[in-house]
Amino acid sequence: MNHPVIPIAVQGASRQRKREAPKGRRADPQSLREVQDLLGDMPRRRDLLIECLHKIQDAFGALSAAHLAALAQELKLAQSEVYEVASFYHHFDVLRDGEAAPASLTVRVCAGLSCEMAGASSLLDRLPAILGTEVRLQAAPCVGRCEQAPAVLVGQHPVPRATAETVLAKVVAKETTHVHTNHDGLDDYRAKGGYALLRDCAEGRRDVESVIAALEASGLRGLGGAGFPAGRKWRIVGTEPGPRLMAINIDEGEPGTFKDRVYLERDPHRFLEGALIAAWAVGIETIYIYLRDEYHGLRGMLEAELEALRADPPVANMPELILRRGAGAYICGEESAMIESIEGKRGMPRLRPPYVAQVGLFGRPTLEHNFETLHWVRDIVEQGPERFASHGRHGRKGLRSFSVSGRVRDPGVKLAPAGITITELIAEYCGGMQEGHQFYAYLPGGASGGILPASMGDIPLDFDTLQPYGCFIGSAAVVVLSNQDTAKAAALNTLRFFKDESCGQCTPCRAGTAKAVAIMEQPDWDIELLGDLSQVMRDASICGLGQAAPNPFDCVIKYFPHELSSHTLGGAQ
Repeated sequence: MNHPVIPIAVQGASRQRKREAPKGRRADPQSLREVQDLLGDMPRRRDLLIECLHKIQDAFGALSAAHLAALAQELKLAQSEVYEVASFYHHFDVLRDGEAAPASLTVRVCAGLSCEMAGASSLLDRLPAILGTEVRLQAAPCVGRCEQAPAVLVGQHPVPRATAETVLAKVVAKETTHVHTNHDGLDDYRAKGGYALLRDCAEGRRDVESVIAALEASGLRGLGGAGFPAGRKWRIVGTEPGPRLMAINIDEGEPGTFKDRVYLERDPHRFLEGALIAAWAVGIETIYIYLRDEYHGLRGMLEAELEALRADPPVANMPELILRRGAGAYICGEESAMIESIEGKRGMPRLRPPYVAQVGLFGRPTLEHNFETLHWVRDIVEQGPERFASHGRHGRKGLRSFSVSGRVRDPGVKLAPAGITITELIAEYCGGMQEGHQFYAYLPGGASGGILPASMGDIPLDFDTLQPYGCFIGSAAVVVLSNQDTAKAAALNTLRFFKDESCGQCTPCRAGTAKAVAIMEQPDWDIELLGDLSQVMRDASICGLGQAAPNPFDCVIKYFPHELSSHTLGGAQ
C-alpha cells in the first residue's frame, strides 16, 4: 500500500499542536475561575506558590486536585511541582479524587513533651466523645506555647492550659480565629525612642564599623540555636557581591521553644529596627520575614505593623519588607530549608558549600538571622556592648532568654545571665518546682539538646558549656522533668517528633529516626543497635535534625541506665 507523503513542515506543525496540550489533568473552567478570583492581581510567580496554596486552603478548607491543576496552569508550573510542595507541609490538606474535604473545624492538641507531661494524652482521649464527628481532632507537633501546657489550637485560636471543657467552649462559641492586640504599635515604639538609632545610622551619625564592632564586643551570637557570632556574620555577608538579601527566621518549632513568640507579642518594632540596621550595615535591598503558621494572631498583627511602617517610613530608601507564611514544617527552622520554602519549594536543606552567606535566597548572598538576635541589636548599640556583656555567671558573659517549661511553678521566658545553672534558674526565676514534684532531670536545649540528670544541675547554661556532656543549649529551651517523669519516656516523645518532622531527603535521618522510635517503643532497648544508628545519623545526615536527633537516647543510655530495664518504662505523667 502506498502511503501519502506528508511535508516535513506539516509534520512539525502536527507535533507542535500535540505539545500545546499538557500531559495529565486539565484545569476545568470553574476551578480555574475560582483560583483566578482568589489570586486577584497577585503576581503569578513560582516563589509565591506557598502563599497561593494558603489562599486556596483558607477559602475551601482543603486543596482539591482540580484546584491544584488550575493553580499549576496559572503559575505555568508542572502539576508535579505544585503537588510535591502542597503534600510536603503539614497544614495543607491535599485531597485525592473523590475524597471528601475534612471537617470545617480542626482542633489540634499539642503532643510536645511539655504538653504531654501536662496531660495532652488524656485530653486527646476525652475530646472525641465531647466534640463529636463534626470537628476534626489531631495530635499536633509543638505549637510554640509550652508555658501554657497543655496547649490546644481550635482552628487558629490558642487555648492555654486547655481542658476538655475550655476547648468545647471555644468550639461552641465559634472562637476559631485569634487576633493579637496587646503590643507596642509604631506610635508607642517611636514615643519610647524607637527608630532614632536607625536614623542616626542612615544619616551618618553612626558608621558601619562602629556598629559592627559593638556587636562583636557584646559577644552577641545567633540565638536560634547555631550560635554564630552576629557581628562576624555581618562582615562576611557584607563582603559578598550585591545585590544582597536578608531572611529572618521566626519559625521556632523546636519543642520547648517559645521566646520569639513572646517577644514578638510585646514589641514587634524592636526586631524590625534591628533588621533595618543590619540591612543598612550590610547593604541589603530586601528583607524576607518567615513566620510560622501556628502564630496566626501574630501574623495579622505583624502585617498591620509592616503596613504602618511602609506608610510612614523612619528613613528614606527603606528596604522592602516581605512577610512570608510557613505551612507547618519544623525542618524550615534550618536556614537553607527556610530559604527553599521562601522560594516556594519543599523545605529541604541544601548541601553545603556553598553557604547561605554566599549563595542563599534566589541565589544571592543572604544574611540569615533568628528573630531574637535582631531583637537585641538596638539595646546593644544604644547602651554600649559593655552593658550586655556585663551580665553573666560562672565565667560566662551576656544575657540569655530561657524558654522554661515543664514541672516548675512559674514557666515562661526568663531573661537571665548567661552561664546560670539549671538549679539557680529554677530557684531564682521559676518559683521552684511544682507542689509534690522533685527535680529529676532537664533538657537544656529543647528536644535535640539532650537530657541531663538533676545531679548535673551545676553546669553553666551557655554556648559551648554543654558539648562535653553530649548536649547543647541551642535556642535555650529548658524543659524540667520531675520524679514523676522518666528520661526514657521523654526521649521517646522527642524521637517521635523527629520521625514525623524529618523531611525525608537523606536516608540516615529518614530511616534512622523511624528505626530509633521502633526500638525505643520496645520494653527493652537494643543499646548496641541504637549506638550504631546514632553514629550513622551523626556522620551522614545532611542537616542538624538528623545529626542531633540521637542526643536524647544517647543521654538516656549514658546518664539514666537505671531506666533501661523493662519495669521502668512508662509515659510522662
